[in-house]
Amino acid sequence: MKEAIDPLSWEELSQFVEKDSCLINGPNSPYSSIRLFGQEEKDMKVILYRDHHAWCPYCQKVWLWLEWKRIPYQTKKASMRCYGNKEDWYLRKVPSGIFPAVEIGQQIFTESDQILLELEKLFGPLGLPLNHPKTIDLRKLERRLFRAWCKWLCSPSIFKDQEYRKEKEFKFVAKEMEVYLSKSSSDWIDEASNSTDHSIPGSADVIFIPYLERMNASLAYYKGLNLRKEFPYIHNWLSALEKSDVYRGTQGDFHTHAHDLPPQMGGCWKNKNPSQENFSKLIDLGKGLGTQETTYKPLSSTRPESIALKRVLKHRIPIMKLNPMGEDLFDQPLRAALSTMVDGHSYRPNKGSAIGLRHLKDRISVPRDMPLLSARKLRQALEKTAEIDGPEQGQRITLQNRFDQNPAPFLK
Repeated sequence: MKEAIDPLSWEELSQFVEKDSCLINGPNSPYSSIRLFGQEEKDMKVILYRDHHAWCPYCQKVWLWLEWKRIPYQTKKASMRCYGNKEDWYLRKVPSGIFPAVEIGQQIFTESDQILLELEKLFGPLGLPLNHPKTIDLRKLERRLFRAWCKWLCSPSIFKDQEYRKEKEFKFVAKEMEVYLSKSSSDWIDEASNSTDHSIPGSADVIFIPYLERMNASLAYYKGLNLRKEFPYIHNWLSALEKSDVYRGTQGDFHTHAHDLPPQMGGCWKNKNPSQENFSKLIDLGKGLGTQETTYKPLSSTRPESIALKRVLKHRIPIMKLNPMGEDLFDQPLRAALSTMVDGHSYRPNKGSAIGLRHLKDRISVPRDMPLLSARKLRQALEKTAEIDGPEQGQRITLQNRFDQNPAPFLK
């Protein structure tokens, strides 16, 4: 395709932005600070404290429960230690600094399962109660699956036989989840309903969601496993979740999880094989893994590019200031990538800009910054524009921490 010369101006780019849905009563969004579900603000009894980036799986569990139960709540965010200092105000509220925390009537509750038990007491269960014998069995299964995943992902194998045994153990436990799902008469492990009278996931499903999402991403990137292909009932379950705007509002993508997990988990170990090398390359390039990552297809009236553009426009000043190229030099390359994303033309960035474009591509965080499909469109545009300039890469993402994702500059 012939390259265009001058990218669109910021004013011209702003014409491609669509109006947001209502953050208070509309679809679930990581940007909402108050959720009412059509009720009055005086009905709000719950404050959820979670991390800025929506990386914490235990926060996601409570967040999903509140959304599907349609409980009015307020969200307040603080930092995970892997990407910045814990705020003093949060340590005064929760001295341990752990996430999530919930405040109900000036009383603080921590530990996600304990929080859900307290919420059940106040608002009733979502599907079967957490202490129902079937739910207890499923909670134990989720912990066994978690341990098998950690053992495979987070401990190095000296010999191939060790790697094989860890993989076999994980797949054995995952097969148990398949059996539960195969016997269900609905899309869910534990079907529930809320005030909208729709079939929705119950608490047992909510308990599995955070780490199944992270297993799907991390095992593709580090081990080359196509979880959804190997376990069709888990694939169907994930596909049903992806139809729900409640779930999509919390969903991370493969790139985000692959690079936020190592400092949280103490390291993730690769099993180099052709699938692993191919999957990790596609994820790092920003192309993503298609339906292995999500089966959701937006309505024709909704453009993921528009959402991505709006999020960049909102934060473009700190984005440019934090870029290794600096604010002035990164202006034109960023506009070139955004112009490519929204109008399909190819724009030549200024010479020497590949490093800045790829630096940004590697630091888009889902769902903090934008939804999965929007991030995919933006990463692809950034990479396409960087390729015109050259092969230079941005600063490597560290494995020990994610201080490069400190939210402080974006909160001023």
